[in-house]
Amino acid sequence: MNAWQFADIHHLGMTVSNIDRSIEFYQNVLGLTLVNRRPFVEEGYVAQQTGYEGVQLSVASFRIRPESPQSLEIVEYLNHTGEPVDTATNRPGNTHLCLAVDDLMSAYADLKSQGVEFRSDPVEITTGPNRGGKVIYLYDPDGYVIEMFEPVENE
Repeated sequence: MNAWQFADIHHLGMTVSNIDRSIEFYQNVLGLTLVNRRPFVEEGYVAQQTGYEGVQLSVASFRIRPESPQSLEIVEYLNHTGEPVDTATNRPGNTHLCLAVDDLMSAYADLKSQGVEFRSDPVEITTGPNRGGKVIYLYDPDGYVIEMFEPVENE
């Protein structure tokens, strides 16, 4: 057993190619709350942490709900920029963010009308612990996969 333990999930970090476009998407399209915006970060500890000497970043953090302690952090590398990756969910090492919603069909219709790209139409979950729920994948502006999940209402 470890002498230490995890306390909680603090944040999910994602690298984006254009932070202004991503802020627009996460704040104005998905409706997340922007809680912190640092347009230019160049502290020495960040270079040590990332392993990129002289790195310069632009950072924004969001919360799903204002009272939630967990956040979504998006980062644009202003230098040391890398090439985009294939975000397909079947590739080892890739991730996706799952957001629970109370009405998937309404969310789907609203986001579709705003031009959000989806992988499929909403799907009903037919087996397992989430049977009866609904689920769908959509893409952010960089092709990152976001899952929206409507759980079954407890009776």
